[in-house]
Amino acid sequence: MSTSAQLRDALVDGFTGGDGIPDPAWERAARAVRRELFARSFFLPVPGSSPSAYRPVVEGDPGWLEHVYADETLITQLDGRIRPADVHGGTATGSPSSSSTLPSLVLRMWQQLGAEAGHRVLEIGTGTGYSTALGAHRLGDAALTSIEYDPEVGAAAATAVQAAGYSPRLIIGDGLLGDPDGGGYDRLIATCSVRYLPPPWLHQVKPGGVILATLSGWGFGFGLARLVVTAPGEASGRFLPGYTSFMIARPHDRPPRQSLSLLPGDERPTRIDPEVIGTWTGSWVCQLAAPSAERMGAGGHQVLSDVATGSQARTAPDAGGGWTVVQRGPLRLWDRVEEAVEAWRRAGEPHQDGFGITVTGAGQRVWIGTEDGPGWNLPI
Repeated sequence: MSTSAQLRDALVDGFTGGDGIPDPAWERAARAVRRELFARSFFLPVPGSSPSAYRPVVEGDPGWLEHVYADETLITQLDGRIRPADVHGGTATGSPSSSSTLPSLVLRMWQQLGAEAGHRVLEIGTGTGYSTALGAHRLGDAALTSIEYDPEVGAAAATAVQAAGYSPRLIIGDGLLGDPDGGGYDRLIATCSVRYLPPPWLHQVKPGGVILATLSGWGFGFGLARLVVTAPGEASGRFLPGYTSFMIARPHDRPPRQSLSLLPGDERPTRIDPEVIGTWTGSWVCQLAAPSAERMGAGGHQVLSDVATGSQARTAPDAGGGWTVVQRGPLRLWDRVEEAVEAWRRAGEPHQDGFGITVTGAGQRVWIGTEDGPGWNLPI
């Protein structure tokens, strides 16, 4: 049976060097920090279950250590309250609300942040504390402040970080408000996603400093952005290659709703294949066009429901091999989505790394190609 150290070395060997994690300082951090301290229990999905069910795995169970040192995300909480210790036999259902992100992504993001010795770093979303421990190992305890929204999650993280031998500054609070004691940070990294860049972040990172955060929303579109702060409250940057997704910050999550009723409306043929908004970048474009709409459905049967106005749009295949859309409400959601998808196609259908973002006092705008290209305002 392989030991923890052997499994950890094998994991790190798999994503260091070459196009992986070329920085030896971060490689040393990954080899030093014992992930099992931060994942003593977690949930694994039950294949084929509907609704999605999860089975708890706790320290000592068969396969526990092997999962800890697999490059995979481990779910540690459901519905903001259910932890593996709360499930006694059987399974649990719910929506993942906290996790230990796959190690290769955590390390890649630390490198993309460009944090170096001497930088003061603010981490939004302590989670299990694994990422926090990596940052503390590389930068030193005094350089790192980490904020966690959930008190129970934060308390568990503090215990694990201390057990690993680190003592960065840990805060329980709303990370979207930044550090309650003020800013002066050189770097900010977020391990949750947000619908827009919270203004406190843009004031607490010094001009010339970097913010690394994942933009998302209620349409399941994600884009990892690296921005340079140009002045207090202002920044600009580009979205990065790859496929990065994080659970949305709880204050930015969709508000609760009752069951959705699909109501009659105006019907017409669509100009685009609805399946495009189920793709990685297509869902991103759809979300930019309809930022307050929740997206449901699949394939040619897509449903958009606007949380703010109650407007709806739903698509379906027609007998002629095309698709129709039914829309109702003050916002013609599908009209907006069609226009956005067509603009994206005219630009060559770039991945998220073909997009950029500009933040000023007037708003936050995501654009394709260049700042004067097609763009959409974020729902700040």
